[in-house]
Amino acid sequence: MLIKQFRTGGDRNFGYLAADNLSGDALVIDASYNPGMIYNFACEHGLTIRYIFSTHGHSDHTSGNATISQLTGLKPLLYGDTCNETGISVHDGARFPLGSQSVQIIHTPGHTEDSLCLLVGDALFTGDTLFTGKVGGTVTDEQALAEYHSLHDKLMRLPDETRVFSGHDYGISPVSTIREEKKSNPFLLQPDFRSFLAIKHNWAAYKKEHGIA
Repeated sequence: MLIKQFRTGGDRNFGYLAADNLSGDALVIDASYNPGMIYNFACEHGLTIRYIFSTHGHSDHTSGNATISQLTGLKPLLYGDTCNETGISVHDGARFPLGSQSVQIIHTPGHTEDSLCLLVGDALFTGDTLFTGKVGGTVTDEQALAEYHSLHDKLMRLPDETRVFSGHDYGISPVSTIREEKKSNPFLLQPDFRSFLAIKHNWAAYKKEHGIA
């Protein structure tokens, strides 16, 4: 499988194109601020875009949807009832064929209620749910609890070798693995939700104390 990571601007946003090597069928994830760059890459490499996904509804991830929809004739796919009339709603556990691969939807509420991750082969596209060494921002303790369960009940149960491709270049590396996050992500090392929440509430101080950028 081909995975191309694009730096699309904004707040160190990443956009992605993933393609099945056999068929050339591809999907776009978080077209963000530079959909033309992603579309042109697909055209230059003879790839056919079959799907446009957004990992959640925040504008820095969806701002390119209108343009890439116009270029491809496809509607973007977003999670659940938060999807508006310009897109198509998807739900937890849904699978979409992609040549010899399949795309699995994993609903991961927390950062937003409509947050989803996409599993394609051994590649996990996590949007703003999981970063290298960090997790998605939350506003309320209820959102933090939802995120905690999304991380531990869903993502951390995936195979250790699963590669992690996040929505922003916020960590020490643009790509990680579930194994590495289990070993080194301070949020995932916490023994319970109370400890997880304590780091969230005191993240600035924690970063300073531990030399985290």
